[in-house]
Amino acid sequence: MTASVEYIPVTPIEYPEEDGKPMAEGDLQRKSLVYATTVLDIFFQNRPDVYVAGNLFIYYEKGYPESVVAPDVFVVFGVDKHDRGCYKTWEKNDKTPDFVLEITSKTTRSKDQGAKKGIYAFLGVPEYFQYDPTGDYLQPQLQGLRLVDGNYFPITANILPDATLCLPSEVLGLELRLEAGKLRFYHPATNKILLTHEEEVIARQTAEEKAQRLAAKLRELNIDPESW
Repeated sequence: MTASVEYIPVTPIEYPEEDGKPMAEGDLQRKSLVYATTVLDIFFQNRPDVYVAGNLFIYYEKGYPESVVAPDVFVVFGVDKHDRGCYKTWEKNDKTPDFVLEITSKTTRSKDQGAKKGIYAFLGVPEYFQYDPTGDYLQPQLQGLRLVDGNYFPITANILPDATLCLPSEVLGLELRLEAGKLRFYHPATNKILLTHEEEVIARQTAEEKAQRLAAKLRELNIDPESW
C-alpha cells in the first residue's frame, strides 16, 4: 500500500507596495519631491526606455522582500516606461537605478547618509544626490556623489557668478542647482530651467503681462510697439 503524501501549499511571497507611512515629512520635502519627479518625467517624456519614479519601493533580491529600499526620486535607463506599484530588479535583468535623489529631513538624514548610501553603492547606482530643503541638516543644502570603483566620492560643485551652487549630473545630462535654497534642474546646453506644466503656464502668463505693460508704456510715449 502506497503511503499518501500530504500536499503543503506554498505561500506566495508578497512584495508590499506601501508601508502606510507618509510620503514626506513636511510641505517643503513634499513639494521638492513632486517638482523633481515631475520635471524629470517631462524631460524624458519622449524616451520610452527611461523610467522616472518617486517614493516607490525597489526590491532588489528575489525571494527576500526585506531587501527593499524606497528612494524619494530615481531614474532608470534601459527599462520600459509604465506605471508600477513597485520596482523589482530581477524582472528587468537586475537593472538598478542610474540616478537617485533623497530629500533629506530630520527623520531620514541618518538613513540617507548611512544605510541607504550603502545600499545604493551595493546596487551600483552611479549617482546619488541629497537635498535638504530646510537647510538644517546638510551644508551645503545640495550635495552629490558619484560611484567610483564601488565607493562614492563628492561631485565637485560649480559656483555661478550669482553665487548659485551648481552640480552636474553626467547620468541625466542636466545640472542640479541651488537657487535661494530651492532645488532646480537646468539643461546646460540651453541654460534653461526645467519647469512643471503649472510653472510653464505661470511663466508664460507673466511674460505676456510684461509684454502688455511694455506695449502700453510705449503707446503712452507715442511709440509704435511694432517698431520694437
